[in-house]
Amino acid sequence: MSIWLNGQLAETISLADRGLAYGDGVFETMKVVDGKIPLLDWHWQRLLNSCQRLQIPLDIRLLQAELDSFLSTQADLDFTCKLIITRGLGQRGYAQPKPCLPNRILLASASPVWPSSYAEEGICLFECQTALARQPLLAGIKHLNRLEQVLARNEWQDSKYAEGLMRDTQGWVIEGVFSNIFCVINGCLVTPDLSDSGVEGVRRQQILDLAKMHALSYKVAKLSLSDLAQASEVFMCNSSYGIWPVREFSTQHWLVGPITRKLQRLIEYK
Repeated sequence: MSIWLNGQLAETISLADRGLAYGDGVFETMKVVDGKIPLLDWHWQRLLNSCQRLQIPLDIRLLQAELDSFLSTQADLDFTCKLIITRGLGQRGYAQPKPCLPNRILLASASPVWPSSYAEEGICLFECQTALARQPLLAGIKHLNRLEQVLARNEWQDSKYAEGLMRDTQGWVIEGVFSNIFCVINGCLVTPDLSDSGVEGVRRQQILDLAKMHALSYKVAKLSLSDLAQASEVFMCNSSYGIWPVREFSTQHWLVGPITRKLQRLIEYK
């Protein structure tokens, strides 16, 4: 694994870093193909928005230069690049350090390998009991505190399940443990409203942009389990693996539908 800290090779980070102490920061997990990041524009958009909302200053030109250099120095052309931005070093206590000097961390690792059957035939989805907290100030942001996802992923060990479905504390369907969810109801593509909880995935945004571009009917709305039961198609999406159709969830079963297949074809070239 190759690791850079603020543009330099590194193996350690200070114990006073607020990312370690408080989860005070954000991250992007980016798929690299032939030395390039296909979804980079969407990653930048989310990263800038997240840092702005958390009031973490970010020198985007410096970060872009560091990322370009990092990608160019990797031996492999296909890998996963994780970018972490923390608020930097701070003294004990929650008050933000002044001045705030964020740390920029880049990590390279082998990309996960998934069975081809997940994309071709679909997956079984586990029903998680861990509920996502509702916090509009953090909703949508991929911040460093992922304990809800850790707890949810620990709920199942059966390899039958490739992903888990998470709801919020009011019971609304929000997302997968590491994916976003879409379904097709009466011909309309629907994905949950993430105004109160969840992560606005870059693949999710790409799919919404493609739906608009290709005149597919779509909407972002509150989604319940009963709504899901009325769907003709369900799929999960993630920047790493693309789109996985859902063929089974609880007592429900679906076939891989035409809208899912169309979107799979469209993102192959993105």
